[in-house]
Amino acid sequence: MTHAPRAVINQITISNEEFAKFCEFFYRKTGINYHQSKKYYVDRRIIDRMNKTNSENFRDYFTFIRFQGSGEELQFLVNAMTVNETYFFREDYQFEALVKSMLPNLARTRRATKPIKIWSVPCSSGEEPYSIAINILEKWDQADQWDIEIYASDIDSKILAEARAGLFGARSLARVPPALLSRYFVSTGEGSYRICDELRGSIDFSLINIVDPMQTRKYTDIDIIFCRNLLIYFDDIARREAVEMFYETMSPGGYICLGHSESMSRMTSLFVPRKFGDTIVYQKPEE
Repeated sequence: MTHAPRAVINQITISNEEFAKFCEFFYRKTGINYHQSKKYYVDRRIIDRMNKTNSENFRDYFTFIRFQGSGEELQFLVNAMTVNETYFFREDYQFEALVKSMLPNLARTRRATKPIKIWSVPCSSGEEPYSIAINILEKWDQADQWDIEIYASDIDSKILAEARAGLFGARSLARVPPALLSRYFVSTGEGSYRICDELRGSIDFSLINIVDPMQTRKYTDIDIIFCRNLLIYFDDIARREAVEMFYETMSPGGYICLGHSESMSRMTSLFVPRKFGDTIVYQKPEE
């Protein structure tokens, strides 16, 4: 389908029936569940994309995103819909548990010839996976003895490009101590800093939709997953399916970290809660 250029639409409304139809479609594609209370938020973003694609009405646009062969417009819409709010060392008690408990526990039970695999999902603009890497380098005394692979994924292609670029402003860096800022970042001279090339090159960033089994199958034998504040956007069914997918990707004895307001006990009994310091993480039982 092609759209001839025309004047920008200013007055578009999306009916409740159309909103419900869109939400059902978006849920099937992403696992993200929007309720009626989010209608204004959703409508604004759909209407913006309708204007940009010169769609005459919702039906025209909805047909476009469902049947466009490249899927490009659906990706643009996903990018517009997703929320990316993060900063370095966010919920740092989990990073403490990583270097003081999770990694040492894994190291005691495995051969050093097998890499330790860590997955950050969703990684947003990169602060979380880069924080993981810095904490390991700074605080785990066995870091040099192990091959550590860090994977980072997100459903938002635009934010992934920012993560790969590794350019950060004052808001993202507010909690980074000056010593670490000078060690791992280079000033651009414009009030922002770029993370060093060694760290940027050490993380595998990928565009992944976790509700698509074809995309998640690349992840196997994962030892530690950071999945913080994603599942709050899913409904009960999608949450359960997501954590079951995580379970299948993980090595026995592996750990998963959720956001502070999330609890695995409300989703599945597959994982065992473990308390490390000030945080609770969830462990896949050993075989």
